[in-house]
Amino acid sequence: MAEIHPFYEQHRGAMEAAMRHRLDLAEAMLSERAHLSDIDGIRQEVMDEFEIVLTQMPYVGGAASRMSDFFMRLIGFMAISRVLRRHGMSLPVIGEIERETYKAQLLTVPEAERLASGRQFMSAENQALLREQAAKSHQQEFPEDFVYDFVEPDTGDKFEFGINYKACGFCKFAARHGDKEILPHICGLDFDAYATRGIHLERTQTLAGGAGHCNFRFSRLASE
Repeated sequence: MAEIHPFYEQHRGAMEAAMRHRLDLAEAMLSERAHLSDIDGIRQEVMDEFEIVLTQMPYVGGAASRMSDFFMRLIGFMAISRVLRRHGMSLPVIGEIERETYKAQLLTVPEAERLASGRQFMSAENQALLREQAAKSHQQEFPEDFVYDFVEPDTGDKFEFGINYKACGFCKFAARHGDKEILPHICGLDFDAYATRGIHLERTQTLAGGAGHCNFRFSRLASE
């Protein structure tokens, strides 16, 4: 079997623990909605598939790249989707189970911690960092990485800032490994990832859906 990149090997324990936690949270849904009986067998199959996914993960700069965290947090859903697809589950049901599972996992983090993370993301300091990283992404140092632009609001815009992703690491991964049909599940996870941190994400198009770029627009939720 191919080797796991040393950077991901360092974080392997935490990623596997997160996967096991997700499977715990998904267990009831897999029984009730997917009508799967051998849940222990499914769990083992997913963890075996995740080991394959780990060897397929592209290195995009490690700790120096914000996108490494995106890969480490979300790529495991590719393993879940692959296994459930092999067991005959429909794509809409897979997407629904994964999104509800991810939201439940996010909500296990204390609210104060989640909202503090959201405030940091929306802060002027982080926006300045995002501008720098967006400019650097166009150098395409790592071919499998994301390429994106920072978007400033115009007069009348209701968002605080935006990001236009011109190239997506998950899209490249899916194209390389035959996961295009399950790729939209990864896209669907973004809304809860931001909402649980007090951030409203508006997005009307994605690269996965055939658009020229993904148009992320961020603003603070009213409760914030």
